[in-house]
Amino acid sequence: MTEKIAVRTSDAPAPAHTFSQGVRKGPFIQVSGQGPVDPATGEYLHPGDVAAQTTRTLENVKAIVEAAGASFEDVVMLRVYLTKREDFPIMNEAYGKFVEAYTASGVLPSRTTVFTGLPREEMLVEIDALAIAD
Repeated sequence: MTEKIAVRTSDAPAPAHTFSQGVRKGPFIQVSGQGPVDPATGEYLHPGDVAAQTTRTLENVKAIVEAAGASFEDVVMLRVYLTKREDFPIMNEAYGKFVEAYTASGVLPSRTTVFTGLPREEMLVEIDALAIAD
């Protein structure tokens, strides 16, 4: 049986005490939901700007994937949680630019987008990921 390993990096926000930034078991890497938080300060960034929040959030996801020994190219699934339906086109544009920039193969990850409430009022977006490393 493959050991389950907590993934930790200072290049992404510190997790709450109740979960890991990510978990790796064999080739599977699950990244916990990330938000637009500066890893150095713990501050929520870009209030009211869903495009900038999406980019910052994806940077946090990427850092955790890389800390697990994989690359963004290894991401097979992203789940996006948005607070406002009207933010979808703006999020989608920022998301597309980021994902295309870090997916050299051109095979983009699968994605689900859900509209919901989030834990912090300033959060407009949260994203989690599943990656499979070689």
